[in-house]
Order: sequence, then C-alpha cells, then structure tokens
Amino acid sequence: MIHYNLSQKVAIITGGLGGIGQAAALAFANEYAKVIIWDLDAEKGKKAEYDIRINSGGKSIKFMLVDITNLEQVEAATEAVNELYGSIDILINNAGITRDASLQKMTTEQWQQVIDVNLTGVFNCTKFISPYMIKQKFGRIINTSSIVGLQGNYGQSNYVATKAGVVGLTKVWARELGPKGITVNAVAPGFIATGMIATVPQKFLDAAIARTPLGRVGTPKDVANAYLFLASKHAAFINGVTLRVDGGMVI
Repeated sequence: MIHYNLSQKVAIITGGLGGIGQAAALAFANEYAKVIIWDLDAEKGKKAEYDIRINSGGKSIKFMLVDITNLEQVEAATEAVNELYGSIDILINNAGITRDASLQKMTTEQWQQVIDVNLTGVFNCTKFISPYMIKQKFGRIINTSSIVGLQGNYGQSNYVATKAGVVGLTKVWARELGPKGITVNAVAPGFIATGMIATVPQKFLDAAIARTPLGRVGTPKDVANAYLFLASKHAAFINGVTLRVDGGMVI
C-alpha cells in the first residue's frame, strides 16, 4: 500500500462536501494532512467534519463556509487559514457545478452560474492562496477539469468551456509558479459515481461504460487517489499536466 505521508501539510479542498471532494478530504486526512473544506452548506459541513474525523481516526479536519465566487470571502478565508495553521501547502480546486442545456435552450443565467463557480472560483482561490505558497517557496495546486473539457459533450457548452479553461489555466500557472517552487496540475475525471451523474439516463451511462476499457464508472476514491499523488513528493517533477482518470475512455 502506498503511503504519501502529508504530515504537517495544510490542504484546502474546495467543494469538499461533494462525492469526490469528500473522498479527497478523507484521503488527505488519512495521510495526516491538516484538511480544510471550503463549501456552502454549514449543516452538512459540520456533519462531514465530524464523520471524516471519526473515519480518519481523529485526524485534523475543519469546515469553513466559503463562497469561492466571492472575492472578499476567499481573501478572508485564506487569511484565516494561514493565521490558524501558519502555512497553506496544497490547494485542490475541486468545486464545480452543472447547469446543462443545449446551446439554443441554455439561458444566460445557466451560462454565468457555471462560469462563476467552475472558472472564476478557481481563479479566485489560486490568486489569493498562491502568494502564501510563493512566500514559502513550496506549493501544490491541483485543478479539477473533466474529460468533457478535452473532447466536448452535447448540452454542456458552459461546463465544457470551464473545464477546457481550467486546462489552459493549469498550463499558464505551471509556467508562472513553477519557478517559485509550486507545481500546478489538473485532473480530468471520466464518468464518476457521484451525484453529478445521478440524472444521466441509464442508456447514456451504459454507452459510456461500453466505451471504457475498464468496463465501469469510476469512484470518488479513484479521483482522490490522483489528487493525493499529485500533491505528494512523488510528483515533485510533474508540472502542467492534465491527468485523465477515466478508465481509458479517451484512448
């Protein structure tokens, strides 16, 4: 069994109450990181905080109510984390939403909501957290893209635009922040068994599985393990890549 041992590392995970995010929070806590979840549901957040602490054997986990689309909230939360822990070592830009519709049916509200969370939110968090990493000359930033950001998908103009944008940002920031001791990489999950695909008709899921050499959808833990690797010392010379976690679907 691989042990990444992230002892004393401080990790912020946005969208940490969803399937992948919560799996990541547990995985990082199990590797002794000090985990901070940023999300929008205070009641669910406190429950997740308790559950993860119990399931990880009492390790460090903290929930903070943060709207990543709000610059002031992100700035204040970043300062609070640094004041509490003395550093910020890992940022997982995991938060994301969907508002699916075909081009002709998509409203400007649907378009903007997804852009605000999936793209602007990633910018906001990285903009305010990266200076702390620059100061300490170390950091790991991991952005969540998607295979649809690499190959497109019907009815997801907004979502695909953001996930393709995240790949572009990852490459830019890898160039800008690499000389400062910070790696920036992206993960592109395929079909993962989370609430986000709960509304996908079974026939489409079956078709996706048929195109996946491993013959199944992924699990949140599959993606969390990719986050762990990219955040660890084992990925110290990996920078600017987009790691597909899709069971070979795009081969």
